[in-house]
Amino acid sequence: MPAGPFAADLSLTITTFTITVPMRSFLVLAARILVSLGLLYLALRGIDIAHLQERLVGVSPVWFAIAVLVTLFQVFVGALRWREISNQCEAPLTDRQAFRFNMIGSFFNQTLPSAIGGDAMRLWLVGRTGAGWRAATYSVLVDRAIGLIALAVIVVCSLPWSYPMISNAKGQLALVLLDLAALGAGLAFLLLGRLSWPWLKAWWPTRHVHACSVIANGVLFNRRSGPKIAVLSLLIHVLAVVIAWCAVRAIAAPANFEQVFMLIPPIMLITMLPISIAGWGVREASMMVAFGYAGLVRADGTVVSLLFGAAFFVVGAIGGLVWIFSAEKGSKVPAVVPDID
Repeated sequence: MPAGPFAADLSLTITTFTITVPMRSFLVLAARILVSLGLLYLALRGIDIAHLQERLVGVSPVWFAIAVLVTLFQVFVGALRWREISNQCEAPLTDRQAFRFNMIGSFFNQTLPSAIGGDAMRLWLVGRTGAGWRAATYSVLVDRAIGLIALAVIVVCSLPWSYPMISNAKGQLALVLLDLAALGAGLAFLLLGRLSWPWLKAWWPTRHVHACSVIANGVLFNRRSGPKIAVLSLLIHVLAVVIAWCAVRAIAAPANFEQVFMLIPPIMLITMLPISIAGWGVREASMMVAFGYAGLVRADGTVVSLLFGAAFFVVGAIGGLVWIFSAEKGSKVPAVVPDID
């Protein structure tokens, strides 16, 4: 059976970094590297370099180590949520498998835009367990969608406190628009699963999105799995705030936990845009602007973002070791992933 569009795209993503690097993929990767470097340049250009150097030299290794440990715990909590969703998708995983696959995914997150690389590898790893490519694909996509919905809910619920924190009118408008767009996208995705229009199941893209929406509704509104998924999803994003807070403490920046809690979720939403490598550049520029709008030192925002990214980079490196010594490393990645139609 010929490979479908989704399978072909997935195969291209995986083979780019494990088999060959097609020219088109190389050019896309190069463009995203340039975007990351360009945004990093913009983030660093407008700040006091002396202040930046002072902050970096004075970084507390203890607080940074705590940030790395919290990041590892966040990966584990994410694995627990993914395992629960995978079970609903008929792609059962053990806690150990889910955590190991998530660690490997964290390594590939550092090489491809946003979380695409990690998701592609998680999909492939689950598919190899015999669950089937359809079930593996749905488990990863639903996990990603539920994470986005939970983040949108946090951002919207915190709006009454985050809005007054920003003194700039343009910043306030941008925050509201971001909140509405994220929440609207999440609600539209869940609503899609409630619709029974025949054409939704007839057209290839809508058929699979509709199926994922049905699964997401089943997971979220199930008496047994719903509360667990909700708690784990919220905890994952709270842990992201804690990681940033550890970075703040590492440089002794004058920002309290409440301010960090209000600023980080919207920044995480922006960082999800697949236009840079592992969010580098996008996160630094966003953090610098957010800190400035909140009346904090812009340079501190950049340093916090750099430390935040460094913590994930360290965890990704550990995930790389997990990948190198895993049994899957010796297996050949298929040139074409089987069709999921």
